[in-house]
Amino acid sequence: MRQRRLMNQINVVPYIDVMLVLLVIFMVTAPMIQQGTINVPSAGAGTPPPQSEAIFIEVKADGAYALRANNSGSSRPVRRDQLSTALKDALAKNPEQPFLVAADSKLDYQKVIDVLETARDAGVRKISLVTQSATSQK
Repeated sequence: MRQRRLMNQINVVPYIDVMLVLLVIFMVTAPMIQQGTINVPSAGAGTPPPQSEAIFIEVKADGAYALRANNSGSSRPVRRDQLSTALKDALAKNPEQPFLVAADSKLDYQKVIDVLETARDAGVRKISLVTQSATSQK
């Protein structure tokens, strides 16, 4: 009687079949997955809102808030809890009122997000961030 030799090779054909099936599944489902997009503000050329109509929400380096209307020279200090009320008052006069957020560059990013959240909760629909172009920084 003859002894059977053990086979010391791995049959990879079933693994290749499984990999090809998975590849086809991923290729079919990948376009269906909804991808999130982030619209970041641009400092390049764009069409900013008319600054003569806009109300500036200023956030100073120490975190203090101020409102400046119609690009006037004087700004009115506002506490954090008063900001929402001031924005609602401006929107009561003009529902399409544009707002510009001018925050100090050294400010924590969370402070800017807090202002944007407050504005959204107040019902602001037109809001932009004030940026400084690279050529004017020099």
